[in-house]
Amino acid sequence: MIQTAEFIHGKGFDAEVIRTDRRKTATVKVVEGKVSVVVPRRTSTDKVQALVSRKTRWIREKLLLYRKHQPPKPKEYVSGECFTYLGRNYRLKVESGTAKSVKLQGGRLVVQVSPSVRKRDRYLHGALTEWYREHALQKLQQKVQRYAKVVRVSPSSVGIKTFSGRWGSCSTKGNLAFNWKAIIAPNRIVDYLVVHELCHLHHHNHSPEFWKCVERVLPDYAESKEWLKVNGRWLDV
Repeated sequence: MIQTAEFIHGKGFDAEVIRTDRRKTATVKVVEGKVSVVVPRRTSTDKVQALVSRKTRWIREKLLLYRKHQPPKPKEYVSGECFTYLGRNYRLKVESGTAKSVKLQGGRLVVQVSPSVRKRDRYLHGALTEWYREHALQKLQQKVQRYAKVVRVSPSSVGIKTFSGRWGSCSTKGNLAFNWKAIIAPNRIVDYLVVHELCHLHHHNHSPEFWKCVERVLPDYAESKEWLKVNGRWLDV
């Protein structure tokens, strides 16, 4: 019987750790783009982490091969479809209503749409995009305010944009802008993006001093950087 489940953060992936009384040895699997490690119940977390580290190259090769041949399916914007917010998956629930409304409720992403609306998929895409952008701005402003104190900087402004091929920017005047799609990624990835841009207020380059600035705040920043490299292309609504 499976006792507990947890996650180990790898370089560019998260591995689910499944502890069970039915196993005497550990097994690493990559199935349909998901990484899992099945281990005996009493296996220490350090040993699991060591195993994942040893298998990182093999895991990444499997993931990249899967994603190369499994491009994301176009969204249909129908009830039951999965949408991700801050790394957590929520099922879409489309309801009839008169007001344009999107909200997280009962573990679902609930969208109201009038029965008279034509091109429902376009309408729902627009409503969801607007909701993500609003929450991205709110969440990123909160994180900037938090980490600015740690990095010891004072940005002039914080905004969101639709970037192509980048996740953020920092102007010489201290204006920060973030790709709103970043809000789809796990919290720790968003933290990395915020700290990255804040450190540019000290070093407007990617010099060794810049990366030391990032590392002082986020010692494991390299894992988040690698996660974006592997998964960033799939972050979309």
